[in-house]
Amino acid sequence: MTIHLVFITHNRLDYTKLALASVLAEPTEEFSLTIWDNASTDGTVEYLKNEVNDPRIVEVVLNKENVGQTGAMNYVWSKTKAELIGKLDNDCLVTPGWTRTFAQAHRDIPRLGAVAMWHFFLEDFDFDRAKQKIQPFGNHKIFRHPWVCGSGFMIKRETFMKQGLWKEGEYVGTTYYFLKMAKAGYVNGWYYPFIYQEHMDDPLSSHCMIRDEESYHKFEKITFGLKKGMYSDVAGRFKCRQAILRNILYGPYDPSYYCGWRRKWLAAKRCIHKLIKKS
Repeated sequence: MTIHLVFITHNRLDYTKLALASVLAEPTEEFSLTIWDNASTDGTVEYLKNEVNDPRIVEVVLNKENVGQTGAMNYVWSKTKAELIGKLDNDCLVTPGWTRTFAQAHRDIPRLGAVAMWHFFLEDFDFDRAKQKIQPFGNHKIFRHPWVCGSGFMIKRETFMKQGLWKEGEYVGTTYYFLKMAKAGYVNGWYYPFIYQEHMDDPLSSHCMIRDEESYHKFEKITFGLKKGMYSDVAGRFKCRQAILRNILYGPYDPSYYCGWRRKWLAAKRCIHKLIKKS
């Protein structure tokens, strides 16, 4: 199956160099790659123009404004004729060869929706408590969840065409889109045994650039959690990480649990817990 990936950058040149090298590390891995830069100002544009060369790169888009990730995905995925499409961020180090495994899974599982590489550390996975979410599909296993991470995933292009464009400016755009897919009957999740990608923005990563108050301010317009006000200091960053991990490991994979009255009830429950903590 033919594959077209979009690799999205916005500043953080050091991340980009490492991440792009990991994507292109195995020359026999077959895919087409569009690199999309969202108006970087830190030397990324010059690097992409002068130092990046690989026959699999079909286009380098140097956008004059930051249209976000959804703008890049909608443009590239609407244009390509590839059977499979995927998205990569410039802060993730991927495992070479991942596209072959995912392509075979998509070939063998017609209702496979979004399948992703694991973006936490392997020691973060609690097998004994999470094993009930690992399901077999022929020769493949998927650790199921209604949504997956926003980088290092792959879906069928026909699924994208049926589901429509990603909404611009969504607070949880990827989560919303994947949840909509799960409600439509698609199987989302992480391939198991896990294929690993190191999220360099994870506070436990040795590559992480956000270590203190100064770096928080430097990257507050770039890093998703900072930009959306999900945390404001190191302690909050770790709490947010653990909350996301708990949901992935123990939350139901039935999408209805996160919709309708259940969603409102969970939101109310979180508000009550916050009030209790404050008091």
